[in-house]
Amino acid sequence: MSAIRLTLLIFLTMIAFAGNSLLCRSALSGTGIDAASFTGIRLASGAVMLYLLIMLRQRSLSVDGNWSSALALFGYAASFSFAYISLPAGTGALLLFGAVQATMIGYGLYRGERINPRQGAGMALALLGLVVLLLPGTQAPSILGAALMLGAGVFWGIYTLRGRGANDPTRETAGNFLRTLPLAAAISLLLFDRASPDPAGIAYAIASGALASGLGYALWYAALPRLSANTAATVQLSAPALAAIGGVVLLNEPLSIRLTLGSIAILGGIAIFIRNERTLPGVQTKAAGGD
Repeated sequence: MSAIRLTLLIFLTMIAFAGNSLLCRSALSGTGIDAASFTGIRLASGAVMLYLLIMLRQRSLSVDGNWSSALALFGYAASFSFAYISLPAGTGALLLFGAVQATMIGYGLYRGERINPRQGAGMALALLGLVVLLLPGTQAPSILGAALMLGAGVFWGIYTLRGRGANDPTRETAGNFLRTLPLAAAISLLLFDRASPDPAGIAYAIASGALASGLGYALWYAALPRLSANTAATVQLSAPALAAIGGVVLLNEPLSIRLTLGSIAILGGIAIFIRNERTLPGVQTKAAGGD
Protein backbone atom coordinates (compact mmCIF):
# COMPACT_ATOMS: atom_id res chain seq x y z
CA MET A 1 0.00 0.00 0.00
CA SER A 2 1.38 3.41 -0.97
CA ALA A 3 1.98 6.12 1.61
CA ILE A 4 -0.67 8.31 -0.03
CA ARG A 5 -3.31 5.58 0.15
CA LEU A 6 -2.42 4.79 3.76
CA THR A 7 -2.67 8.46 4.70
CA LEU A 8 -6.05 8.70 2.99
CA LEU A 9 -7.32 5.61 4.84
CA ILE A 10 -6.23 7.07 8.19
CA PHE A 11 -7.80 10.44 7.40
CA LEU A 12 -11.13 8.89 6.36
CA THR A 13 -11.12 6.67 9.46
CA MET A 14 -10.58 9.59 11.83
CA ILE A 15 -13.35 11.50 10.03
CA ALA A 16 -15.62 8.50 10.58
CA PHE A 17 -14.76 8.24 14.28
CA ALA A 18 -15.31 11.95 14.83
CA GLY A 19 -18.46 11.68 12.74
CA ASN A 20 -20.00 9.30 15.26
CA SER A 21 -19.94 12.05 17.87
CA LEU A 22 -21.32 14.65 15.47
CA LEU A 23 -24.10 12.40 14.16
CA CYS A 24 -25.18 11.29 17.61
CA ARG A 25 -25.17 14.81 19.02
CA SER A 26 -27.02 16.14 15.95
CA ALA A 27 -29.69 13.48 16.30
CA LEU A 28 -30.27 13.84 20.03
CA SER A 29 -30.15 17.63 20.13
CA GLY A 30 -31.66 18.51 16.77
CA THR A 31 -34.30 15.83 16.14
CA GLY A 32 -36.96 14.10 18.20
CA ILE A 33 -35.36 10.65 18.36
CA ASP A 34 -34.71 9.15 21.79
CA ALA A 35 -31.36 7.72 22.89
CA ALA A 36 -32.58 4.10 23.12
CA SER A 37 -33.97 4.12 19.58
CA PHE A 38 -30.81 5.78 18.27
CA THR A 39 -28.67 3.10 19.95
CA GLY A 40 -30.69 0.21 18.53
CA ILE A 41 -30.80 1.58 14.99
CA ARG A 42 -27.09 2.42 15.07
CA LEU A 43 -26.13 -1.09 16.19
CA ALA A 44 -28.44 -2.76 13.68
CA SER A 45 -27.09 -0.60 10.83
CA GLY A 46 -23.52 -1.33 11.85
CA ALA A 47 -24.24 -5.07 11.92
CA VAL A 48 -25.78 -4.95 8.43
CA MET A 49 -22.87 -2.95 6.97
CA LEU A 50 -20.23 -5.24 8.49
CA TYR A 51 -22.13 -8.32 7.35
CA LEU A 52 -22.36 -6.98 3.80
CA LEU A 53 -18.64 -6.19 3.76
CA ILE A 54 -17.82 -9.73 4.87
CA MET A 55 -20.05 -11.19 2.17
CA LEU A 56 -18.44 -9.01 -0.51
CA ARG A 57 -14.87 -9.70 0.61
CA GLN A 58 -14.95 -13.30 1.77
CA ARG A 59 -18.08 -14.70 0.13
CA SER A 60 -18.95 -16.03 3.56
CA LEU A 61 -22.06 -15.87 5.73
CA SER A 62 -20.31 -16.76 9.01
CA VAL A 63 -19.31 -14.33 11.75
CA ASP A 64 -17.44 -14.70 15.03
CA GLY A 65 -17.53 -12.78 18.30
CA ASN A 66 -18.65 -13.62 21.82
CA TRP A 67 -21.16 -12.44 24.40
CA SER A 68 -18.64 -10.86 26.80
CA SER A 69 -17.33 -8.56 24.08
CA ALA A 70 -20.88 -7.89 22.89
CA LEU A 71 -21.85 -6.74 26.40
CA ALA A 72 -18.93 -4.33 26.44
CA LEU A 73 -19.84 -3.07 22.97
CA PHE A 74 -23.46 -2.53 23.98
CA GLY A 75 -22.39 -0.78 27.20
CA TYR A 76 -20.30 1.60 25.13
CA ALA A 77 -23.01 2.29 22.52
CA ALA A 78 -25.81 2.84 25.04
CA SER A 79 -23.76 5.04 27.39
CA PHE A 80 -22.48 7.01 24.38
CA SER A 81 -25.99 7.78 23.16
CA PHE A 82 -27.45 8.73 26.53
CA ALA A 83 -24.40 10.91 27.29
CA TYR A 84 -24.91 12.95 24.12
CA ILE A 85 -28.34 14.06 25.25
CA SER A 86 -26.53 16.73 27.27
CA LEU A 87 -22.90 16.89 26.11
CA PRO A 88 -21.49 18.97 23.23
CA ALA A 89 -19.82 16.90 20.50
CA GLY A 90 -16.25 18.00 21.24
CA THR A 91 -16.48 17.58 25.00
CA GLY A 92 -18.04 14.14 24.63
CA ALA A 93 -15.39 12.93 22.18
CA LEU A 94 -12.62 14.22 24.44
CA LEU A 95 -14.02 12.46 27.51
CA LEU A 96 -14.58 9.26 25.53
CA PHE A 97 -11.08 9.20 24.09
CA GLY A 98 -9.47 10.00 27.44
CA ALA A 99 -11.38 7.24 29.20
CA VAL A 100 -10.48 4.68 26.51
CA GLN A 101 -6.79 5.42 26.78
CA ALA A 102 -6.91 5.55 30.60
CA THR A 103 -8.55 2.12 30.65
CA MET A 104 -5.91 0.64 28.39
CA ILE A 105 -3.04 2.27 30.27
CA GLY A 106 -4.55 1.20 33.60
CA TYR A 107 -4.75 -2.37 32.36
CA GLY A 108 -1.08 -2.26 31.48
CA LEU A 109 -0.20 -1.00 34.95
CA TYR A 110 -2.36 -3.72 36.50
CA ARG A 111 -0.43 -6.30 34.49
CA GLY A 112 2.80 -5.04 36.02
CA GLU A 113 4.06 -2.56 33.44
CA ARG A 114 6.13 0.31 34.79
CA ILE A 115 6.01 3.97 33.84
CA ASN A 116 8.99 6.28 33.51
CA PRO A 117 9.11 9.91 34.71
CA ARG A 118 8.05 11.29 31.34
CA GLN A 119 5.03 8.99 31.25
CA GLY A 120 4.18 10.05 34.79
CA ALA A 121 4.32 13.69 33.72
CA GLY A 122 2.04 12.90 30.78
CA MET A 123 -0.49 11.19 33.05
CA ALA A 124 -0.42 14.15 35.45
CA LEU A 125 -0.98 16.61 32.60
CA ALA A 126 -3.91 14.59 31.23
CA LEU A 127 -5.46 14.37 34.71
CA LEU A 128 -5.08 18.13 35.13
CA GLY A 129 -6.87 18.64 31.82
CA LEU A 130 -9.74 16.43 32.97
CA VAL A 131 -10.03 18.44 36.19
CA VAL A 132 -10.09 21.69 34.19
CA LEU A 133 -12.80 20.32 31.92
CA LEU A 134 -15.03 19.09 34.76
CA LEU A 135 -14.59 21.90 37.29
CA PRO A 136 -17.93 23.45 38.32
CA GLY A 137 -18.88 26.60 36.44
CA THR A 138 -21.10 27.97 33.73
CA GLN A 139 -19.18 26.10 31.03
CA ALA A 140 -18.91 22.80 32.90
CA PRO A 141 -20.48 19.79 31.15
CA SER A 142 -23.42 17.92 32.66
CA ILE A 143 -22.18 15.69 35.49
CA LEU A 144 -24.49 12.85 34.44
CA GLY A 145 -23.53 13.23 30.78
CA ALA A 146 -19.82 13.31 31.64
CA ALA A 147 -20.17 10.22 33.86
CA LEU A 148 -21.99 8.32 31.12
CA MET A 149 -19.38 9.25 28.51
CA LEU A 150 -16.52 8.26 30.80
CA GLY A 151 -18.35 4.97 31.31
CA ALA A 152 -18.67 4.60 27.55
CA GLY A 153 -14.92 5.05 27.26
CA VAL A 154 -14.26 2.39 29.87
CA PHE A 155 -16.57 -0.05 28.05
CA TRP A 156 -14.85 0.67 24.74
CA GLY A 157 -11.45 0.25 26.37
CA ILE A 158 -12.54 -3.15 27.68
CA TYR A 159 -13.86 -4.08 24.24
CA THR A 160 -10.57 -3.01 22.71
CA LEU A 161 -8.52 -5.06 25.15
CA ARG A 162 -10.72 -8.11 24.67
CA GLY A 163 -10.21 -7.87 20.91
CA ARG A 164 -6.41 -8.06 20.97
CA GLY A 165 -5.00 -10.65 18.63
CA ALA A 166 -8.25 -11.26 16.75
CA ASN A 167 -7.65 -13.37 13.65
CA ASP A 168 -10.37 -11.58 11.69
CA PRO A 169 -11.45 -8.41 13.52
CA THR A 170 -14.14 -7.54 10.98
CA ARG A 171 -15.90 -10.88 11.40
CA GLU A 172 -15.58 -10.72 15.18
CA THR A 173 -16.92 -7.17 15.30
CA ALA A 174 -19.83 -8.15 13.04
CA GLY A 175 -20.68 -11.04 15.35
CA ASN A 176 -20.50 -8.79 18.40
CA PHE A 177 -22.75 -6.21 16.74
CA LEU A 178 -25.30 -8.93 15.99
CA ARG A 179 -25.22 -10.07 19.63
CA THR A 180 -25.99 -6.53 20.84
CA LEU A 181 -29.34 -6.44 19.03
CA PRO A 182 -31.36 -8.36 21.67
CA LEU A 183 -29.88 -6.06 24.32
CA ALA A 184 -30.83 -2.98 22.31
CA ALA A 185 -34.35 -4.36 21.84
CA ALA A 186 -34.63 -4.95 25.58
CA ILE A 187 -33.67 -1.39 26.52
CA SER A 188 -36.03 -0.03 23.86
CA LEU A 189 -38.89 -2.05 25.35
CA LEU A 190 -37.96 -0.90 28.84
CA LEU A 191 -38.12 2.74 27.71
CA PHE A 192 -40.97 2.24 25.26
CA ASP A 193 -42.98 5.13 26.74
CA ARG A 194 -40.17 7.51 25.76
CA ALA A 195 -39.70 6.18 22.23
CA SER A 196 -39.87 8.75 19.46
CA PRO A 197 -38.54 7.35 16.16
CA ASP A 198 -38.13 10.67 14.41
CA PRO A 199 -37.40 10.23 10.65
CA ALA A 200 -34.42 12.62 10.64
CA GLY A 201 -33.06 10.99 13.80
CA ILE A 202 -33.37 7.56 12.20
CA ALA A 203 -31.36 8.79 9.21
CA TYR A 204 -28.62 10.05 11.53
CA ALA A 205 -28.61 6.71 13.40
CA ILE A 206 -28.29 4.73 10.15
CA ALA A 207 -25.43 6.95 9.01
CA SER A 208 -23.73 6.57 12.38
CA GLY A 209 -24.04 2.78 12.36
CA ALA A 210 -23.45 1.96 8.71
CA LEU A 211 -20.92 4.62 7.72
CA ALA A 212 -19.18 6.04 10.80
CA SER A 213 -19.13 2.69 12.66
CA GLY A 214 -19.31 -0.22 10.22
CA LEU A 215 -17.45 1.28 7.28
CA GLY A 216 -15.16 3.25 9.59
CA TYR A 217 -14.01 0.08 11.34
CA ALA A 218 -13.39 -1.63 8.00
CA LEU A 219 -11.18 1.27 6.88
CA TRP A 220 -9.30 1.19 10.17
CA TYR A 221 -8.63 -2.53 9.92
CA ALA A 222 -7.25 -1.99 6.41
CA ALA A 223 -4.77 0.61 7.68
CA LEU A 224 -3.93 -0.88 11.08
CA PRO A 225 -1.54 -3.69 10.02
CA ARG A 226 0.72 -1.07 8.42
CA LEU A 227 0.98 1.13 11.53
CA SER A 228 3.20 0.75 14.57
CA ALA A 229 1.49 0.57 17.95
CA ASN A 230 2.58 4.11 18.87
CA THR A 231 1.50 5.52 15.52
CA ALA A 232 -1.89 3.81 15.74
CA ALA A 233 -2.46 5.25 19.19
CA THR A 234 -1.18 8.71 18.33
CA VAL A 235 -3.23 9.25 15.16
CA GLN A 236 -6.35 8.67 17.24
CA LEU A 237 -5.56 11.96 19.01
CA SER A 238 -7.05 13.68 15.97
CA ALA A 239 -10.55 12.21 16.47
CA PRO A 240 -11.68 14.38 19.42
CA ALA A 241 -10.04 17.43 17.87
CA LEU A 242 -11.95 16.84 14.63
CA ALA A 243 -15.16 16.33 16.60
CA ALA A 244 -14.62 19.61 18.43
CA ILE A 245 -13.98 21.48 15.17
CA GLY A 246 -17.02 19.84 13.59
CA GLY A 247 -19.14 20.79 16.58
CA VAL A 248 -18.13 24.43 16.23
CA VAL A 249 -18.49 24.58 12.42
CA LEU A 250 -21.48 22.32 11.84
CA LEU A 251 -23.44 22.44 15.12
CA ASN A 252 -22.67 26.01 16.20
CA GLU A 253 -21.23 24.82 19.51
CA PRO A 254 -19.03 27.31 21.39
CA LEU A 255 -15.27 26.74 21.48
CA SER A 256 -14.72 27.73 25.09
CA ILE A 257 -11.42 28.44 26.81
CA ARG A 258 -12.19 25.57 29.18
CA LEU A 259 -12.56 23.08 26.31
CA THR A 260 -9.46 24.42 24.55
CA LEU A 261 -7.23 24.19 27.63
CA GLY A 262 -8.68 20.85 28.68
CA SER A 263 -8.17 19.43 25.18
CA ILE A 264 -4.56 20.58 25.00
CA ALA A 265 -3.76 19.13 28.42
CA ILE A 266 -5.58 15.79 27.99
CA LEU A 267 -4.46 15.07 24.43
CA GLY A 268 -0.97 16.41 25.05
CA GLY A 269 -0.59 14.32 28.21
CA ILE A 270 -1.74 11.16 26.45
CA ALA A 271 0.59 11.89 23.52
CA ILE A 272 3.55 12.25 25.91
CA PHE A 273 2.66 8.94 27.55
CA ILE A 274 2.25 7.09 24.24
CA ARG A 275 5.46 8.46 22.75
CA ASN A 276 7.40 7.11 25.71
CA GLU A 277 5.78 3.66 25.62
CA ARG A 278 7.02 0.93 23.31
CA THR A 279 3.85 -1.15 23.45
CA LEU A 280 0.45 0.05 24.63
CA PRO A 281 -1.98 -2.82 25.33
CA GLY A 282 -4.72 -3.15 22.77
CA VAL A 283 -3.95 -0.25 20.47
CA GLN A 284 -3.36 -2.54 17.54
CA THR A 285 -6.86 -3.97 17.42
CA LYS A 286 -9.57 -1.34 17.75
CA ALA A 287 -9.87 2.41 17.70
CA ALA A 288 -11.19 4.79 20.30
CA GLY A 289 -13.96 6.88 19.48
CA GLY A 290 -15.58 6.38 18.19
CA ASP A 291 -16.00 6.08 17.97
